[in-house]
Amino acid sequence: MTVKKIETWLTDMDGGLVHENTALPGAAEFIETLKSNNRRFLVLTNNPIYTPRDLAARLERSGIDVPEENIWTSALATADFVSRTIPNGSAYVIGEAGLTTALHEAGYVLSDSKPDYVILGETRTYSFEAITTAIRLIIGGARFLCTNPDPTGPSEHGVLPAAGSVAALVTKATGREPYFVGKPNPIMFRTALNRVGGHSETTAMIGDRMATDVIAGVEAGLNTFLVLTGITKRDEVETFPFRPDWVVDGIKDLISVAETGEVEL
Repeated sequence: MTVKKIETWLTDMDGGLVHENTALPGAAEFIETLKSNNRRFLVLTNNPIYTPRDLAARLERSGIDVPEENIWTSALATADFVSRTIPNGSAYVIGEAGLTTALHEAGYVLSDSKPDYVILGETRTYSFEAITTAIRLIIGGARFLCTNPDPTGPSEHGVLPAAGSVAALVTKATGREPYFVGKPNPIMFRTALNRVGGHSETTAMIGDRMATDVIAGVEAGLNTFLVLTGITKRDEVETFPFRPDWVVDGIKDLISVAETGEVEL
């Protein structure tokens, strides 16, 4: 028997810990096990709308206690990326407080006057005027970034167009493809590891989507767990050219691994 050590955990939020606003079985216990055993961990989400404080409050309402410093969003990853690439730069932003706050804290100025970047995030009120401004700025030479490639997002009334769909519109108008920072770009995980001081060899990623969570984990060199409480079903796993290291029914099955820090290969 070969035993693998897991010292750091990255877990997706929607589909991994919660479904809409309801905690999945074992999610609260899993997080408490990580905290009581002093495991390094981050909860990841491609949703750039909310700040970590907002998301921590949402999780708390579902019964899961995650400190805001243990939440890593595509907005934070985007702010980290641009601040490393062009420190103290400027950006024209389409998005909500989660993105604008992250950029301000990274030292960025939000401007529509010759910005270094046009950064497209998520909002429930996409403006034709704002999209037109973004298109003109990109044609004028601004670099095009998008927080995440998700084409749609959920709502109580059904799907909504998300950043990926709006990015396609902007690309059609400008001929410029954006650089997507969020999953499945493995940079989302690498920046998360930098934040918690983890190492890929001893870090596990938990996710419910083969096409985002698992592939990004594989490409970042992490140990990957697919949980079957979200998008990907068990019979779909074989259709992908890559594989997770482990497939489990849900996060409840990983509580013992979080406690011992070991899992059998």
